[in-house]
Amino acid sequence: MANEHSPLLVHGVYSMMGDAEVSRGGSAETGEGSPESNPRKLNTFFGVMVPTILSMFSIVLFLRTGFVVGHAGLLHGLLMLFVAYFIISLTILSICAISTNGAVEGGGTYFMISRSLGPEFGGSIGLMFYLAKVCACGVYVLGLVEAILDVFGKDPGSAVSQGLHVLPQGYWYTVLYSSLVLLLCLVVCLVGAHIYAKASFIILLVVTMSLISIVISPLILSPQRFNITHTYGNNHTVTVNPSYTGFNGTTLKNNLGPQYSLDYSTNTMMSFATVFAVMFTSCTGIMAGANMSGELKNPSESIPKGTIIAVSYTFTVYLLLFLLLSSTCDRLLLINDYAVFQRVNVWPPFVTIGVYCASLSAAMCSMIGASRILHALALDQLFGLPLAPAAVTSSSGNPWVSVLYTWGLVQCTLFAGQLNVIAGIVTVFYLLAYAAVDLACLALEWASAPNFRPTFQFFSWHTCLLGIISCVVMMFVINPVYSSASIALLLLLLLFLHYRSPTSSWGYISQALIFHQVRKYLLMLDSRKDHVKFWRPQVLLMVANPRSSCQLICFVNQLKKGGLFVLGHVQIGDLDVFPADPVQPQYNFWLSLVDKLGVKAFVDLTLSPSVRQGTQHLLRITGLGGMKPNTLVLGFYDNCYPEDYFLQDPVFCEGDRGEGDNFGVDLPSLQAHFPPVRHAESPRGLQPEEYVSIIYDAIKMGKNVCLGRYFFQLPPESKGVTYIKGNDNVDTIDVWPTNLLSPGSASYADVCSLFLLQMACVLNMANRWRRARLRIFVCVATESGDQGWLTNEEQFRELLGMLRIRATIKIVAWDNVACMFRGPNSEGQKVSEDFLCAMNALLREHSSTAAVRFLYLPHPPSNSELSQQYLTQLDMLTRDLGPTLLIHGVTPVTCTEL
Repeated sequence: MANEHSPLLVHGVYSMMGDAEVSRGGSAETGEGSPESNPRKLNTFFGVMVPTILSMFSIVLFLRTGFVVGHAGLLHGLLMLFVAYFIISLTILSICAISTNGAVEGGGTYFMISRSLGPEFGGSIGLMFYLAKVCACGVYVLGLVEAILDVFGKDPGSAVSQGLHVLPQGYWYTVLYSSLVLLLCLVVCLVGAHIYAKASFIILLVVTMSLISIVISPLILSPQRFNITHTYGNNHTVTVNPSYTGFNGTTLKNNLGPQYSLDYSTNTMMSFATVFAVMFTSCTGIMAGANMSGELKNPSESIPKGTIIAVSYTFTVYLLLFLLLSSTCDRLLLINDYAVFQRVNVWPPFVTIGVYCASLSAAMCSMIGASRILHALALDQLFGLPLAPAAVTSSSGNPWVSVLYTWGLVQCTLFAGQLNVIAGIVTVFYLLAYAAVDLACLALEWASAPNFRPTFQFFSWHTCLLGIISCVVMMFVINPVYSSASIALLLLLLLFLHYRSPTSSWGYISQALIFHQVRKYLLMLDSRKDHVKFWRPQVLLMVANPRSSCQLICFVNQLKKGGLFVLGHVQIGDLDVFPADPVQPQYNFWLSLVDKLGVKAFVDLTLSPSVRQGTQHLLRITGLGGMKPNTLVLGFYDNCYPEDYFLQDPVFCEGDRGEGDNFGVDLPSLQAHFPPVRHAESPRGLQPEEYVSIIYDAIKMGKNVCLGRYFFQLPPESKGVTYIKGNDNVDTIDVWPTNLLSPGSASYADVCSLFLLQMACVLNMANRWRRARLRIFVCVATESGDQGWLTNEEQFRELLGMLRIRATIKIVAWDNVACMFRGPNSEGQKVSEDFLCAMNALLREHSSTAAVRFLYLPHPPSNSELSQQYLTQLDMLTRDLGPTLLIHGVTPVTCTEL
């Protein structure tokens, strides 16, 4: 646990950037070199409002507003506008909430999602958002080239240049011009984002002047007609004669409804979905400011304020232009001329300059934003070596390698050749990213984490959920194929990052949500409603040293049948003599052990003056509500010197050190934490009296008790070795449900015997033991002349049938052994060694080939002076048997009812 002097913020990007500074000789304490590596120079206006406005205006404002109104009509167009801005408004609320809940570093949206949802979701959504930015940059570049060719391109039907129309047209020429424009964007981005941010203000002034000219032009221009020619295919030419009417009620009425027709650039039929996909690209710039978070002076303040103002401004402009176009332009003009604003402007170069500036600015903004996202992904090392070079920055902090990566990918998108072709992909990717932002905010809200206290309060889980639903629905409305493919790609990235298990200290929202749900269901799990039909073992396994207990830990993991499994350990000591709790630092080592063994277990450690008291504490306080241990498992107390499991299993071998886990525990430190196993000169940490008292205490507390002996003979599970085979080459589980130390009181239907049978059945249900054969040994006296044992055998078979236990019953005649037993065994009476040796020989004769044996554990003596005698009897009874579990059950666990 972090102490009170630990830094308040310890995130992956912070630590990585700090390490990078130290490696370059900068001081992590003083921040020396920090201003160079991570410059923060931009305020709200230059860093958020300007790039957001320019990204949202971009190419759609000048070249596709008429296209939208022409095909969709004013009413459908306004519906699209309101739906689009409704979706992005819900997302903006989530962005504002997350960005005002803590310090935001470079990477913008990716940083917010990854630090909220964890590396798997953050990395996958971050890469998807990066691809969306790449495609958007391609859209803006292609739009700019389209605008350039509209002014300077040759007439497709003419072989001679006329006036300014000097640039040849065609697919490959479009790719060439686009590549040159992209190269210009690359040069600007390599110079640095702050240079672009300052220049973008001038661009915004130019765009604003263009908009003013568009608004005042209908007040100056008179109605006029145009001749527009389009070439379809090689020889098919169509000429239309649309008109500009100025403000006209008839024109507005004719433009109210939709009239979806053929798009002259792609020669495809338009629909609500395809037009909306093109229009929504104007809404993909809302995160332009968030993506500049690494350059902002105060991201938590600038991102919400600047984004909301920018979106409100752009919505007003789009609404005004929709009304302006539908009132002044013939539908034929809107459909057949993307550059309608230029055609009906008081001075067309105003619009031309505005188109060039807005498109170029949006392209550069997308490239810069994408490169920052890629740089953040590389710093977090989520995708390993392929993105490692993208972490390199210049001396001024510009991630030039990630800019080159982005430039190469954008160049690939330019081969689409037409803006409308990739508009659907861009829209789908952005909608998926917006849904992820809403999901991050929703998860934080539902987790009810005390540290989620955003200063922005105008959101709720309802807005987040509505935002997610809206984004997903619109994705499939626009293009079901692209949407399905993007979700499939997202799932593949999720799986890749999940199995790669990237290291992070960001905190996982999944853990907060799991905690929230587990607490709720634990409260619903009422121990007063327990029923024997649904009983399952809930085990507390006391472990002194895992080096000698790993096989027993793995065996109990198979025995728990979906129940609670807790590894308990008692450290001897008094908290008064320690400056701090010595137990807490040990949890990571024990949890790493659990991970390496692959068992589904909790860990509970305690500090106590004695092992007995510590075990009592754990039996009382381990678990919560209805999930508390009902069975105590202990290793057997004998004089054998245990073997070191860490030397047998390759998972713990020196040659397989690995890189350690995500919590600072590598293999050498794990091995060093657990002491060597006990040897001949080592003193025993537990006396016989205390050991037997632990058993007695557990039974007194109503807990079942199991003692495991010789489980070190089981092969390590990681080796995949099968257990010892019987003569018929099938694993066997042998059950002796009789109190072998008290032949006169033999019973097969008491609580302890039935508990023994139940535990054997539970083991038989486990995956590794499912093919094992269950054998039950019934000890009878056959030489007495009394045939009562036959009746008892038949009754026992009926009992097994009622309990649905499939097992083979073996009849064992023990007359020769039972005759050595003298009278009823009172607590203080010592059983003869001859009887114990004979009983041990009987067990070895019939169960020598079993994989594991279940024996009846007699009740321990209440007199501590008899503890050594009790352990000696158990030792002689089970000597050299192989893996054996001695069980004393006090809980009714079987049921014959439906």
